[in-house]
Amino acid sequence: METLTAHTLVIGAGAVGLACAARLARAGADVLVLERGGAIGTGISSRSSEVIHAGMYYPTGSLKHQLCIEGRRLLYPYLASRGVAHRACGKLIVATDAAETGKIAAIHALAIANGVEGCSLITARQAMDWESGLACTAALFSPTTGLLDSHGFMLALQGELEDHGGRVVFFAPVAGGALQVDGRILLRIGGASPLLVLARQIVNCAGLHAIPLARRIEGLALASLPQQTLAKGSYFGCQGKAAFSRLIYPAPVEGGLGVHLTLDLAGRMRFGPDVEWLADGDPDGLDFAVDPHRAQAFYAAIRRYWPALPDGALTPDYSGVRPKLSGPGQPAADFLIQGPRQHGVLGLINLFGVESPGLTASLAIAERVNAELAAMA
Repeated sequence: METLTAHTLVIGAGAVGLACAARLARAGADVLVLERGGAIGTGISSRSSEVIHAGMYYPTGSLKHQLCIEGRRLLYPYLASRGVAHRACGKLIVATDAAETGKIAAIHALAIANGVEGCSLITARQAMDWESGLACTAALFSPTTGLLDSHGFMLALQGELEDHGGRVVFFAPVAGGALQVDGRILLRIGGASPLLVLARQIVNCAGLHAIPLARRIEGLALASLPQQTLAKGSYFGCQGKAAFSRLIYPAPVEGGLGVHLTLDLAGRMRFGPDVEWLADGDPDGLDFAVDPHRAQAFYAAIRRYWPALPDGALTPDYSGVRPKLSGPGQPAADFLIQGPRQHGVLGLINLFGVESPGLTASLAIAERVNAELAAMA
């Protein structure tokens, strides 16, 4: 089997992988991205709500908090400079009873602690004046929340990578690997033309496959690898003209942010995701079909803040799966950027549990990865 050598390998051509690859290439590294699919962004990145998050939901000081805010502040100018479609449409987090009013007050306090710009509590009357179809008892307004064309963003990152001499290799699944005595890492690449690649630096951005892939690297301590739980989230589209101009989020629920209303850049409404914990943690056996019967729960959740949602308006749209490092009933886990201090292997960075707000945080994650690898040099 042919053996190639490379300086820096990034595994996974989603938003985070491409952001890391582009940043490393801009810093002067010779970067090769290995992607198991036939195009960029075919995994988690293709199944998000394309929301630019503000950063008010995450524990102060956590990686999700820091990287969401840092990433958002980098993302808006990046999109503007590269002509990627986006819009800072704003978001209302709404309460529909006294208990939820307390929840959004707590979110507002967390937003202040996290340094989220411009968040303000507003009255129900003001929120309903802004959005005539809305029903609520109080609301929190986030002006820095927005939308982006996620595929356009990834194309811009791919272009930046290629402008600096890097490239993406498609249909290149990583079957496994082994640590070498000289400090390099050998990867076995499957596909139609299997080969071996020796690399000095590897960034594991494989999303749903990141932990299973790490477990297949011989010599890497299995005790250093976390457990993963998969959570499926379904989305439903909505027929008819958009009834809202801003994103509408309810108070959060266990495992997610509740069935919220998002818009695409064309103004089409969609709702989701819900949270369906999966018993099978195998990312190769996922069924992304949306069960039409889940619509009943969607109608009930949506009508708490949009009572006029017509019968029959919801249609199954798409679903995504999140790689969570916590399970049902457990506190939500943080992102895990795992380097030599955690696993003892120089030159290896594992990105585990990168779910929402990973798209928003991607440029900031790339900065952290670049700094970590630079410190190892």
